[in-house]
Amino acid sequence: MPIVEDPDPRRSEGSDPDGSDPFENLVLDEEFVKGATVKEQAGRTRMLAARWKDQPPVDPGARRTVLDPTPARPKRRLRRAPAPVDAWGTPRRRGRDLRAPLFVLLTVAVLLAALNLDGLRDWYRGTRGGLPTSAPSVAPETARPGSAPPSLAAQTPTVDHPWAGSPAEGWPAGPGAIELPPAQAVGAFDADQVAAQLKLVKDFLVASNLDPAVIAGGRPETALDLLDREERDAAVRGLDHPDRAADATSLFSRFDPRDAIPVGDVRVLGRMSVEGDGERGVLIHTDFSFVYALRPGPEAGRPLPGSKPPASPRPAAPETSAAAKPVAWTIAAKPAAWTIAVAEEAGGSTRTTRTVVRRADTYRFYDPARYRNNPKKINFAEFRGDVANTACHVQDGFYHPQFEQFAVPAPPGGQTPHGPATDPYDRSTPAPVPDPSAGPECGTVSRS
Repeated sequence: MPIVEDPDPRRSEGSDPDGSDPFENLVLDEEFVKGATVKEQAGRTRMLAARWKDQPPVDPGARRTVLDPTPARPKRRLRRAPAPVDAWGTPRRRGRDLRAPLFVLLTVAVLLAALNLDGLRDWYRGTRGGLPTSAPSVAPETARPGSAPPSLAAQTPTVDHPWAGSPAEGWPAGPGAIELPPAQAVGAFDADQVAAQLKLVKDFLVASNLDPAVIAGGRPETALDLLDREERDAAVRGLDHPDRAADATSLFSRFDPRDAIPVGDVRVLGRMSVEGDGERGVLIHTDFSFVYALRPGPEAGRPLPGSKPPASPRPAAPETSAAAKPVAWTIAAKPAAWTIAVAEEAGGSTRTTRTVVRRADTYRFYDPARYRNNPKKINFAEFRGDVANTACHVQDGFYHPQFEQFAVPAPPGGQTPHGPATDPYDRSTPAPVPDPSAGPECGTVSRS
């Protein structure tokens, strides 16, 4: 029907005035699509075109576009020079700047060196002298070595590194360093009895030289219980009333805690052997070196009582027992034998020292069928040995090591070393034979 906008009646769709259909022979194939002269735009394209008529798009500069090939200018941060870019505006990759890490490493190295000046000095000495700075590991001895341990670069021992510069650094430590030889039947004793005797001797060595309480100045009750009656009486006399004829250090390694405090473990090197003693029984020979690392006690460096040697040798006490014989070793000390304190707080020092005690003693076990004795207790046949780094002519039942940081030349009238210089680590020669009439010697040691 006619409408306002279209008053004329419309022709039916798809018909010409002459009544024919113009699309009757139209084929919508690929050729028809390719030959189209007008193409419909996508809906999003028409929407964006309508929007951009009033609000043209703005390029944020985050990417390059075909419309604006000029690259965005790089931003400048923290007043640094802008990163270089190539012709397309891509930042060029810089090489790594190693200055900052190197500066940090250098600062840390300087701080560590400042905190450990002694270690830095020791390292410098070692590199100059060409000597090794650490000792090789050493197994327990099975026979006497052929030479002394090699020399090491001079180093300053500290609480953290008490064995620096010492051959004992590579020695075994603690009771495990005392190995027992194979037990065989000897004389009146069968193999099991000899094995028990060897273990008894080891127990005594451990109780008298490796017990931390004894080393720190305690009374060696466990070791005393292993001695036969006469030997025990003589040892107690050396503990309660020490003098040159009977001093506790002839059997026990003890340090006065006012002077020296043990640090860490004890390094041990040596050997044991068994020998028949004819009709009397069995002899067990021992030769061990015990090395103790020590830090200063609260009174380290102060004058010791009785530091002057006696005017003439005192006569030896009657030989009622082997343990009552004069101390049978050379006492070696460094040149400044007597020292005085040069620091207000001696115990606050971190530098340490070492004392080397060599004991080459012989133990006798009598045949119980011929002698009245307790076969499960210890008797002594001979004492040998020496001590490096202890005060000379001081018999008070303790060792008194010297600390270099508190040492000054001895005052007038004080004791000065006069004995030969020895290497306390040299075990290639037999332990010295004592001369009771001459008294203890006061010599020097080549190293400690």
